[in-house]
Amino acid sequence: MKLVWNSLAFALVLWSTSPAAVLAEPASPPTVIVTPVPKKTETTTPTENTDTEKVQPSAEETKPEPSPEASEKPDTKPESDTDKAEEENPTPEEIARQEKIIEADKLYLGGQFAAAEKLYREAKAPFSDATEKTERKEPITDADKLAPAGRVYWREAQAGLEQKLESKIFVPLQFLVEQYPEFIPGHVQYAKALRDYNQVEKSLQVLERASTLYPAEPMLLKAKIAAYSQNKKWLEASLSARQFALLNPNHPEAKEFEILAQENLKRYQSHLRAELRGNAIANAITGALSYAFTGSLFGPLTAVESAALMLRGESAVGQSVAKQAKRQLPLVEDEEVLNYVREIGNKLATVAGRQDFEYEFYVVLDDDLNAFALPGGKIFVNAGAIARTHSEAELAGLLAHELSHAVLSHGFQLVTQGNLTASVTEFIPYAGGTVTNLIVFDYSRDMERQADILGTRILSSTGYAADGMRNLMVTLNKQDRDRPIFTWLSTHPITDERTRYLESLIQSNGYNRYAYEGVARHNEIKAKVKKILDEAKKKEKERKRKRDRN
Repeated sequence: MKLVWNSLAFALVLWSTSPAAVLAEPASPPTVIVTPVPKKTETTTPTENTDTEKVQPSAEETKPEPSPEASEKPDTKPESDTDKAEEENPTPEEIARQEKIIEADKLYLGGQFAAAEKLYREAKAPFSDATEKTERKEPITDADKLAPAGRVYWREAQAGLEQKLESKIFVPLQFLVEQYPEFIPGHVQYAKALRDYNQVEKSLQVLERASTLYPAEPMLLKAKIAAYSQNKKWLEASLSARQFALLNPNHPEAKEFEILAQENLKRYQSHLRAELRGNAIANAITGALSYAFTGSLFGPLTAVESAALMLRGESAVGQSVAKQAKRQLPLVEDEEVLNYVREIGNKLATVAGRQDFEYEFYVVLDDDLNAFALPGGKIFVNAGAIARTHSEAELAGLLAHELSHAVLSHGFQLVTQGNLTASVTEFIPYAGGTVTNLIVFDYSRDMERQADILGTRILSSTGYAADGMRNLMVTLNKQDRDRPIFTWLSTHPITDERTRYLESLIQSNGYNRYAYEGVARHNEIKAKVKKILDEAKKKEKERKRKRDRN
């Protein structure tokens, strides 16, 4: 029994004295390379080269392909040579539609947003259950500038607050924010009243919707950050503050929001640190008891080493697993393809809200449509995702969703929940595991919803068509009919309800779906990726024939 306690003491001493027992604090901004974003009127444009020779595809390599909104009848049979022929030879209507989008993209990159939007609207079908958003009014903070009915609602709400009568508080405030959303204090007061009456989630929803309608209004954002902090949602508070500072660098309060972002990030890290320390102690004890029954030191050492790694923070975990992934996964090495994915990924990362990560993007030589995110901002996307998407905006939607999982610490939370040792061996190939474990994070429905919300916001903030992620899901659903399920679908289930939710999210928040699609450039890279995949398949078949002969 003496050996057991010696092992336990060793575990606790190692955990408490190791430099790894402290979460890494953010030292510097992420090392991303981003070219300047073209000026715009209402929506931030994506960072693209405006040289028309680069965006114009060659006739042979970039034949337009059907988009998720283009074909009336979905695929209902397994992929065959006939299917491939149909994909490579789209109908005249589909060709005309894509040529229109390519022309719209040129106009958009040239700053002719109104002309581009006209063509995008002609090429893109409206959402089935959505209505077009009405023109957004200029925000106001003075109640005297409200219409007479608005001033009545405001006075009634103030009287209700003084009398503490719920009916006189909530009814007029709800009418006020619905009919006069431009009145910023109305949203703030409504959210505060909901919070005071223990309707916390609804309070946050009110502030979220208002801040997406008027993202440059500090009063709204400060109220939302305060509400997140009060509910111990420090990461969400940090992300909100960071996004404002990144998207409004010249705003007089940008520095104040940077400070808020840093403060809330430290609170979040402190919370994780306490949780991880508790897990470390529990698992050191578990490991020591394991030794008592098995006589093996593997149990306690794995627990201690795992705890030490986890306590170093998300970036350390992601870096450690990424090294293993790069050793085990076949990666695309073509520089043009890699630069394309990295440019999109880095552009998205600049507004994602986490500057404590060093973002890295890799392309896996696999024709399945899949992607996954490791803690700390390490993103792996399959070549098949490039080959099966219809535009740069769709691919950006996939990357934005996975980036959101990393930014929101979803994978890291899954690793640290429950039994730490079990989590580490499941998700991290710590002792001879396989990288296949890396892509099976069992995200909850709430996590998926959060990644959808943040991913769509990131997509819209960088000037891509805001329905890129929604269109990706439509594409996936159509391609998956009667075919083996894609890996991404198995871990990110797509339903009609989820697609409709994304449509509603875009409409209600006023995100611009008539923005950059990136069809021509994407088709150019897509053609190259397909050749790379075909060559890899031929080499694999040749290796198989040689093995069979031997």
